[in-house]
Formats: sequence, structure tokens, C-alpha cells
Amino acid sequence: MLKWGVIGCGHIANTFAEGLACLNEGELIACASNSMQRAKDWAARNSEKHQITEIYDSYDKLLQDSDIDAVYIANTHNFHYQSVKQCLLANKHVLCEKPITLNAKQATELFALAKERSCFLMEGVWTRFLPAIRMLQKVLSDNIIGDVLSVRADFSLNRVFEETHRLRNKELAGGALLDLGIYPITFAYIAFGEAPSKIQSSVVLDTTGVDQRSFYLFEYEDGGRANLSSAYSHVAPTSGIIAGSEGYIDVPHFLGAQGFVVHREGESPQTHSYPFDSNENFSFEIQHMQDCVKQGLSESPILPASESISVLQTMDELRAQWGIKYKDEN
Repeated sequence: MLKWGVIGCGHIANTFAEGLACLNEGELIACASNSMQRAKDWAARNSEKHQITEIYDSYDKLLQDSDIDAVYIANTHNFHYQSVKQCLLANKHVLCEKPITLNAKQATELFALAKERSCFLMEGVWTRFLPAIRMLQKVLSDNIIGDVLSVRADFSLNRVFEETHRLRNKELAGGALLDLGIYPITFAYIAFGEAPSKIQSSVVLDTTGVDQRSFYLFEYEDGGRANLSSAYSHVAPTSGIIAGSEGYIDVPHFLGAQGFVVHREGESPQTHSYPFDSNENFSFEIQHMQDCVKQGLSESPILPASESISVLQTMDELRAQWGIKYKDEN
């Protein structure tokens, strides 16, 4: 029975609290924010499902709490590296919301530190742990659609944000790529099982200096292609298509997939459904982490360190092409 603390009391932390409440194990007992009022308000919002008895106005105070076994990190991207490092040095297991760090170098250092401290560390890319995605990987490995030849995926929002909003704020490591683009990139990784060998891209920059809309064409060693995009300023369907030599797979709302449809030439479409309630969104990754900790693992077999680092290397290359670097990377 892991006892959890939460660092960063925002919207995504609510999703974690909902997911944990759906499970029969794990207990959320503490939260921390740089603002005591924000931490108190967050604890109150989640009081019906959790007994959050310890409320802190600093991350350090939470990490000094010996009752806490594991920490979910939900602050803005620019703070992830330092927060994860502090947790590991305090001998806490860590689930960090994606992206786990700003770049691959930071992530490599943290995964090494986790092994050194005998702590479990995992990036919270909830898509990777969904039942539909796990079955999708089996269908692909069984060559139901033959060789995977191409992937198309987009995750975009159409919102009006203030310049200070985290998505537009370069000081907070904003931009569509790290927040939204990581999902289509992850989807392509799931489909091909490897990183691209060649990356081409284009970008539309916001006035704040972050990527507002970005488009990527990946090439793979065996000739495969992935056409991906993300944005916070246009409307597009959040769907993924995996095309193969003998058919294709349609994955509606791929980042939160509850099923997919297999189309093979000359056959009726086959629908695979794995529904879950919206409050269970993060339940699958949380349960997986708790199982891994029970087994004494330092990283996930579903999303190992190597794959988190590989996706970050891809995003590093994209940002290098666009000339975007965050101050916290120095």
C-alpha cells in the first residue's frame, strides 16, 4: 500500500487523484504547492475521495515526510528535472507527468540516479498503459495488418490563451510539442517500435517564442513514414491511423484510446473495445507503477527509461531545427 504525495496542485493533479481513487490500493495523504492557499484548496477539492492530512507550502517539506513512499509530480515542465531529482535524493518513488524532463540529457541523468538510489522512476504518459493500446501493440506484433508502412496522427487544441498561460509561456517551457506533440510522437513509436532515422519538420512560432503549430515527417530504416502534427491554435481530428501492407487500423482519440478498428482488405472491419470511465484515465499507469514497486523494479517494462529518453531525443532534434531552447536546460 503505497502512500502518495503530490507536488504541484493543478488540473492534472486532479486527474491523478481521481485515478488513484478508482484503485483498491494506494493512499493519497499529502500535497505540496508553493502557495499554501493553493495546496489547501486542492486538498479540499479532493477531500471526498482522499484523506489528505498533510498540506505543505514547499516541496522540500513534503519530501521530509517519512510516511510518504511515492510522489506524483504535476508542476510545470520547467520544474520537472529538479523536482524528480529532489524526490529521488529523498528516496521516494516517482511518477512524473510527461514530459519527464525538458531533454534527453536530463532524463538520462535521472534514470541513472533512480537506479543508484534503488527508487522506481516512470514518466506519466497515460496513453502507453491503456488496455486498448496494450492490445493494439499485440495486434501489430501479430502482423494482423502486415508490415507497418505509415502512421498519421495529430493532437491539437483550438484555444485562446493569455501570454502567461503555460502553453504560451517560454519561461515555463511552453509550446505545443512538449505538451501535445509528445502524444502523436508516442503513437508513432508504438506503431513502429523504434525511433525515426530521419526527421523533417516545420513550425509556426508564437509571438512568445514557443511552437504554436508544428508538423513532423519521420522516416524509418525499413522505409516507413509517420506524418504527425500538434498545435494549440487549430481544429483537427484527434485520431491515429496505422497503415500496413495488408490493412489499416483506425484509433479514434488515440491518446485516450478506448478501442480501435482493424480494416483488412476483403474482410469486414473488426472493432476492439476497451471502455473505461473518464475518472479512470490515469488508473492504469498508477496501478502499473504500484505493481512495479512491489516487484522491486527501478523502471517500467511498458515504458522503460530507454523509450522515454528516445522520445525526448526526437523532440530535442525538433526543437533544435526550430531554434527553441529553454533557459532551464542550461
